[in-house]
Amino acid sequence: MKSFEEIVTARRSANKFLPDIKITESELNDIFSLVKYAPSSFNLQPTEYLVITDPDKIEQVYVAAEKQYKIKTAPATIIVLGNKYAYRDAARIYEGMLHLGMLNKQQFDMTVADTIESYEKRGETFKREDAIRNASISAMQFMLIAKDKGWDTCPMVGFDPEALIRDFNIPEHLVPVMLISIGKEDKKSSRPRGYRRPIGEFVKYNSL
Repeated sequence: MKSFEEIVTARRSANKFLPDIKITESELNDIFSLVKYAPSSFNLQPTEYLVITDPDKIEQVYVAAEKQYKIKTAPATIIVLGNKYAYRDAARIYEGMLHLGMLNKQQFDMTVADTIESYEKRGETFKREDAIRNASISAMQFMLIAKDKGWDTCPMVGFDPEALIRDFNIPEHLVPVMLISIGKEDKKSSRPRGYRRPIGEFVKYNSL
């Protein structure tokens, strides 16, 4: 079993995948069963994943993603979506704490009201940015879990969001945040890891 440190350092963005490898829904759901533990603002869990495996639909993603060849070779490409209005579902998310006695009815009502107010008073820009933040955290967890289970991934932001919205009927409240292709890397095309800045360049303590 690899250590967490080995997983982090071994994870790379795969530029090409072995074309004959398939990934099943069961294998993907095994990953998603752990992805759900990623942190999120107010525990609202606003990230949605649209998994694309159908060849015709993969072609649509390929075109929307500026024809990045890795999408053609990967058995699945995932559209990561952030829900701008997840806060509206606060009551359902927190309901379990009420039933378990973790919150009484007054505390439950106050928690739900405070969560909704926190988002509504900050406006649409904040809601969109928060959806992107939370989806990005979840997506990183997905990639690390996938690596732990023997899969390689590549996140992509080079795509036309409007094309994805149109082709996959993505509703207005969901923001396309990134694409992640998943499969087994074709290591014949892998390159040495790029330069990584030393800690002293990107970490400061107490002041910049």
